[in-house]
Amino acid sequence: MPDDTLHKQFPPYAPAKGEEYMSEKQLAHFREMLESVKHELAGDIERTVHTMQDEATAFADPNDRASQESDIALELRNRDRERKLIKKIDEALGRIAAGEYGYCDSCGVEIGLKRLEARPTATMCIDCKTLEEMRERQVAK
Repeated sequence: MPDDTLHKQFPPYAPAKGEEYMSEKQLAHFREMLESVKHELAGDIERTVHTMQDEATAFADPNDRASQESDIALELRNRDRERKLIKKIDEALGRIAAGEYGYCDSCGVEIGLKRLEARPTATMCIDCKTLEEMRERQVAK
């Protein structure tokens, strides 16, 4: 998933001894991380639009045309995933502004710095997310 690799340029946040959870420094770190990923994704989407406009070619060979259509479909699926990720990033930035970032939507406990480093758009602690995934698997059967 895109957010798993793009934000790796940021060193993990190392809280100072006795530092309060979701201090201003921590919030600034995650805000910067989220904004950087969002900017990178927006740039990718913009480049894709220009590339698709520039490479719009009508191939005479049906195999070439099918290959091009398949490539375009894959690219559009990837960009749609990135658009959804941008929406999640905007929601996370909104939670930072509202003072709700870093706390589980389900139970209210701290999500944890390590989980937020791995998935900065996380809205649930690992326990609640695990339970949700178990429920989803049971319903899917």
